[in-house]
Amino acid sequence: MDIILLGPPGAGKGTQAQRLQAERGMIQLSTGDMLRAAVATGSPVGLKAKAVMEAGELVSDAIVSALIGERLDDMGEAGAIFDGYPRTRAQAEALDLLLAERGRTLDCVIELCVDEDALVERITGRFTCAVCGAGYHDKFKLPKVENTCDVCGSHEFKRRPDDNEETVRTRLAEYRAKTAPILPYYEERELVRRVDGMGSVEDVAAEIDAILDS
Repeated sequence: MDIILLGPPGAGKGTQAQRLQAERGMIQLSTGDMLRAAVATGSPVGLKAKAVMEAGELVSDAIVSALIGERLDDMGEAGAIFDGYPRTRAQAEALDLLLAERGRTLDCVIELCVDEDALVERITGRFTCAVCGAGYHDKFKLPKVENTCDVCGSHEFKRRPDDNEETVRTRLAEYRAKTAPILPYYEERELVRRVDGMGSVEDVAAEIDAILDS
């Protein structure tokens, strides 16, 4: 089964993709991770991507498509979870070709729907232990003892520099402008399923599982 997980940054796509990998043996295909891996291993596509990135340019759709094709060829029968790709109509059409060439089809597109104001609060309030990486939140999950990590006892915490309201709202606007418009392409084929991304991790997981099992 091959699926696309759609939703703005912070909607929980990564969390759900990791769960599907662990529980269903699917493989998360995140273009950012794949690019870094291809560059690190020095594959032919990775070398092309490295040259483009070192020149300060954006990696082309052709290179990204070649990268995804390479990865699909390596994964055998395992199902794919496309995370962060496709972002445009052209990429969506390219993905259809990549799958068809390998005798695969896209089974569904799952959109994690979110309330943007609530999502801003969710993202801007999060922080982690600087030592063990345990996650916390200003409102939803403070350490049990103030300034002390529940897991390792460290007193050092950190926040991602881009977890601020201005940056988050910019990323949300970019998602609406660039990625959300591919939804009609998939809606025409009745592939889109929507999930309440503001629920708990467990509730979102249950909704996704119900879709995949139906």
